[in-house]
Amino acid sequence: MTSAPISDAVIRRLNTLQLAFAGIIILAPVVWMVLSSFKPSFEVTAYPPTLIFSPTLENYIQLMQTTPFFSYTLNSLIVTTGSTGLGLIFGIPAAFAVSWTRLSWPAVLTMAARMASGTLFLLPWYMMFRQVNMIGSYTALILAHAVITLPIVIWVLMPSFDNIPRSVFEAAQVDGCSVIRILWRIALPLVGSGVAVAAILAFVFSWNYFLFALVLSNEDTKTLIAAAFNFVGEGSTSWGGLMAAATMIALPPLILAMFVQRWLVSGLTLGAVKG
Repeated sequence: MTSAPISDAVIRRLNTLQLAFAGIIILAPVVWMVLSSFKPSFEVTAYPPTLIFSPTLENYIQLMQTTPFFSYTLNSLIVTTGSTGLGLIFGIPAAFAVSWTRLSWPAVLTMAARMASGTLFLLPWYMMFRQVNMIGSYTALILAHAVITLPIVIWVLMPSFDNIPRSVFEAAQVDGCSVIRILWRIALPLVGSGVAVAAILAFVFSWNYFLFALVLSNEDTKTLIAAAFNFVGEGSTSWGGLMAAATMIALPPLILAMFVQRWLVSGLTLGAVKG
């Protein structure tokens, strides 16, 4: 006997359960972090966990009083915006060149650099920047973070450029357009969703990157992610303050994603245009 086919209603319920399970796994640590930021430090590590507690702003007050929080935020914005802009400036033409020439090895090379451990770049970066007295400067941090943002921009935009029909480029060439003019006047407007996705991902990865900011910054240019390390001590850790700092660090990327979610979804799913 053959088994009866599974109905569409059952499939939809199974899909809903899968999505709900995945959502719980993804969101549970985030919810725990936010709730812990409103707990006294001794309750954050209590066992069994305290699910019912009196919320307090003590951790956020401590964060504002013991650290120059807004200065660290400004530093993070400067470094992240600068490295994201640098990645877009060089990544957009690079992705277009790879798509135009159909040469994949330059993109593979940049991805290999991105997949390598950050410690592989840290010592050369440190030695070079120290020789020119750039340790602790915004320029050093922005250039270092470009190692993160540039491969992301290239690999996100390559499929978007590949989705543009070649006939569009050929028609532009017949009309006398140069390659640069084709990029800026024709190709780039067609990959707006891809550029938005590349910018968001580059911003998030740069914002959350810890290693370069920890070693190449000083007290004047320290970023939020590096400043959060101040709550971890040798003998004790201020878990409440650390959770408050982590919550505040997570807010800018989340707010940015909320504002551009329409472009983010369309860019991730459809690319620019269909060939």
